[in-house]
Order: sequence, then structure tokens, then C-alpha cells
Amino acid sequence: MDASLMPRRSEHGDARLVLATTPLTSPGTPPYEFAAACPSQTRSAGLGWMKRSRGPYTIHHRGMAKRGGWRRVVILLLLSLPLLLLLLLSAERRVLIASDSRLLRLVKARGSATGHDRLLGGLLADGVDERSCQSRYQSAMYRRKAGRKPSPYLVSKLRRHEALQQRCGPGSAAYSEAAEQLRSGKTAGVIGSPDCKYLVSISYRGLGNRMLAAASAFLYAVLTDRVLLVDPSNEMGELFCEPFPGTTWLLPPDFPLTSYTNFSADTAESYGNMLKKKVIGAASTTAPKQLPPFAYIHLDHDYTDEDKLFFCDEDQRVLRDIRWLVMRTDNYIVPGLFLATSFQEELDMLFPEPDTVFHHLGRYLFHPNNHVWGLVTRYHDAYLAAAHQRVGIQVRVFGNVPESTQVLEQITTCTQKEGLLPEVLAVGTAVPPTPAGKSIAVLVTSLKTWYYDKIKSLYWEHATATGEAVGVHQPSHEEHQQFGAKSHDAKAWAEIYLLSLTDVLVTTGWSTFGYVAQGLGGLTPLIMYKPDENGSVVPDPPCSRDLSMEPCFHAPPYYDCRVKKGADTGKMVPHVQNCKDMSWGLKLAPRSA
Repeated sequence: MDASLMPRRSEHGDARLVLATTPLTSPGTPPYEFAAACPSQTRSAGLGWMKRSRGPYTIHHRGMAKRGGWRRVVILLLLSLPLLLLLLLSAERRVLIASDSRLLRLVKARGSATGHDRLLGGLLADGVDERSCQSRYQSAMYRRKAGRKPSPYLVSKLRRHEALQQRCGPGSAAYSEAAEQLRSGKTAGVIGSPDCKYLVSISYRGLGNRMLAAASAFLYAVLTDRVLLVDPSNEMGELFCEPFPGTTWLLPPDFPLTSYTNFSADTAESYGNMLKKKVIGAASTTAPKQLPPFAYIHLDHDYTDEDKLFFCDEDQRVLRDIRWLVMRTDNYIVPGLFLATSFQEELDMLFPEPDTVFHHLGRYLFHPNNHVWGLVTRYHDAYLAAAHQRVGIQVRVFGNVPESTQVLEQITTCTQKEGLLPEVLAVGTAVPPTPAGKSIAVLVTSLKTWYYDKIKSLYWEHATATGEAVGVHQPSHEEHQQFGAKSHDAKAWAEIYLLSLTDVLVTTGWSTFGYVAQGLGGLTPLIMYKPDENGSVVPDPPCSRDLSMEPCFHAPPYYDCRVKKGADTGKMVPHVQNCKDMSWGLKLAPRSA
């Protein structure tokens, strides 16, 4: 007998179906022989006995001399195919059912680039190489809500400002001329293009402060048609992509004022000190040639009454003619700019919704670099993307008690009373059925792990009253704030961004870390009030909904420039109000608030 017609085992040595035959038209066709996986010896009608040996089962043909015998085999095989497919698929069915809801939520959460507004309503200019900054155009894919729309006037103003940054920024002839003028100590009226003026923003303190300061400086630069140059120290040149296409926002290393990072309230060239010493005066008759080549704007928490005149119209008329301004602040000074009547009309056109200023400016300026973006996306996809609800909890403890049972109680009471997290049952209580597809991912950010451990244990050791599954996650715990440390700041920036991707947010009052996250995410948070100095009493209520997503200006002026006397600046402009977490601070609120 020809070898091709002999029965044989599968090449894998298992129960595989093997058909050894010759073409049906060949004379002297031998019996058909099959190898099949059969659990026991079975007699098949019309086919004979299946004899089990150490190899595969072999079906020995009896009486299949008729040409129609093969048809019965084919029919039986065809009839068995649905059953075989059903058995095959059922082996994977539980895996598919368990994972399909997660997969669907991942797809829904991520979507495709074409299904999202990658330019954020025109806020971003197109044409930047995505490989150099992946987050710039991918960020919209990770947000479940699109965010607020910028006004057409803001969009056009940003395009004009980008052109200014390109025309007058580092590397241009105009910048070289302006830098030479500054180096020589001459006034702007002698050297350089009159339309190229500059604002240098000094970067210092924590990451949240630095970002709020840069956003404030940028708005002032837009209002006064100045090129913004950011001090690259303290990782400002390491954490973010360039926001302006075709140029840089980083101050070049050969900047003529080599000691600018040491400027303080005592610097002779500060605007307040020059006013005090009558070097310059807030009068429209001041001649350009009498102005200094630069002025230092000190708007830090310790600024003087003379420094605070920066927010007055008369003083702005003097400052607009000084080519170089160097600004230091650790505050979000934007609400103060809304107090200056000379800016109000322009601000109203830029921001018809005044509670969206940082939301728009933050999304325009701050794009995580590729390293930080990798930290964000990997953590998001692993722990947050598939959750039905994502809850962000930002914990900052002020004082000497970093692990406070009162603060922990404040967190749990706030989140449960406000319906962000379910209450838990006593140990041993019958567990209610879990709602289909309902899960909650809690993202905790804190320098310490203690709060994360306690919240995680609470929802592991106790069933929830709703039956929902609650997962608690914390990306990092650095233990102590480390100013200017690259790895520390990269993790902090990633955590700020992850908080901004949550659906609901709880923040700690006074914390700039939380301010940045809520603004980027377009989230009006539940803000936890700062406990008393002893930290022994849980605030009642533990938290409340904030006025808006805007950050709080912690150290505003208390001066009415029009009447030249002290005033409650939280009552001068309807949409500039006092902050909930800091009663003396100022905050932008919706016009209807």
C-alpha cells in the first residue's frame, strides 16, 4: 500500500484529525482512516468500531465500497462543525465576558485621534511635529470631557502672539539688538525695534507655584504685547514642551542680567524702590529717555505697598515704555489684572467666561515632555482607564503632623457625604450584588503613603453599601517636597496631570498643586478646608464645592487705585471674589456667581 494511504499519528503526537486517502476518482480506493479524539471505545453507525491504541483513535471502515459512502462522512463532519465551534468558543467565553466591559471602557476612554478635538477648539496651533511633543495633540484623547471652548478673540490673539514670539524671540535680530541695549545700559529709545518688548519670568518655589507664575506672566505679556521668556532653572526647561511653534520660550543662557535670579524686594531696580526713591514717577509726562533700561517687578508674597501699585493704571502707563521687565512671583496674580480698568475691556473679549482663564492658558502653555507623558499614559492605562468613575484626591498636610487621623476622617467624610465614594458595611455584613460594569478608581496624591494605605485598607477590608468595587492607587510617595529635583518634579508633574484626568476631584485648600490640576482638567473641585492650627478638630463641613476651577491669588492688593486708599478688592469687580479656602485671597468666578 502506498505510504500516503496509511493511517498515521498527528505530527504533534496528540488527538488530531488526520485523513489519509487518495483522490476519489482513483480506482481501488482503500478504506478511509481517521484519527480522532474519543474518550472511550465507541461504535459509530455505518462506520465500525473506534479502537483505542497508544496512538490516536482510528476509525476502521467497513463496507464503504460504495462510492456514496464518503458522502456520509462529509455530512457528519459538517453537522459536527457547529458543535465543535461552540465547544471551542465556550472555552474562552468567561475570559471574553470578564474582559469585554474593560475593553469597551478602554476604547471609550481613549477613542481615536479623529474623534477628539486635538487643537482644543483652536487654542493650539497645528503643524508642530508630534514626535517632539506627543502630549500636545494626544492629550484630548485621554479626557472624557472636552473642556471649555476658547473665544474666537483669544484664538486670534494667540496666533498674533506666536508671531510676536517668532519675530522678536531668541535667535532673531530684534532679540540680539534688545539684549545689546540691555547690556549697554541704554534706554529703549536708543537701540532696537520699538515693537519688541520683553518680560522675563523668574522660576522658583514648588512646581505648582512655578506654573501659576508662568501662566500669570504669560497673560500679562499677551495684554502688553511683550515676548515672554521663562527662566529655565528649577526644571522649567526640562518638564515641558515648547508652547510657541517655531521658537523658544526659554531665556537664553547669555542673558545680560546675570544675577537676575537673586532679585528680591531690596533690589534697587525694583519698580517699588524706584518709585520710593523717585527714580521714576507714575505720570504720563515721563519721557522715554528718562526710563531705566529695565525694571524688576517684585510681586512675591512679601511685596511692599509701592510694589502693589503694579496693578494700577497710572503705573501700567509707565511700565509699558520700559523695554525689559523681570518679574518674580510665587502667586497667581491674574485676579489682580482684572482690577486694572485699562485691561478690563481686553480681558472681557479674551475671556467672556472669566472662570476659564487658567483652564485655557494652562492647556495652551503646559504640555508634558515625552518622558513625563509616558509616566502619565502608562499609569492611566494600567489603573484608571477602565474605571466607570475616576476620583482624584489631592492631600497636602500643612504643619508638623503629616499623618493626621483628623485629616483622614475629613477625606472619608467629605467623599462619602458628597457621593463620590460609597459608604462601607460592617465586617460580616451580607454583600449586595455588584452593579454590572460599575467600578471606581481612586487616585491619591500625597507626599506620604499613610493616607493611601488607610483608604485602600478601608475598601479592601469592608464591602461597600452599593456593591461597587473601589480600587485605590497612588503613583509615588516622595516623603518630602524637593525643590528643583528633576525626578521629583517629573513625578509631581505627572501626578498633577493624572489628577486633571479624573472625573471628580477633591483638593486641599491653599495647595497650588491642586489649583493646577483642577484648572487643566476643567474641574470645579470639592475643596477641603484647612484644619485649625492644632489639627485636632475636623472642619464642619469637611469640604464644599469651590466657586470655580480658577486658582486663588493668595496675596492680593487691598488698594483702590481710583480713590487711592485701602479697599476690599474682593468687592470691586463682580467676577473677582474672595476665595473659599483663603478668605483674604482673590479668585475669578463665573459672571453669574
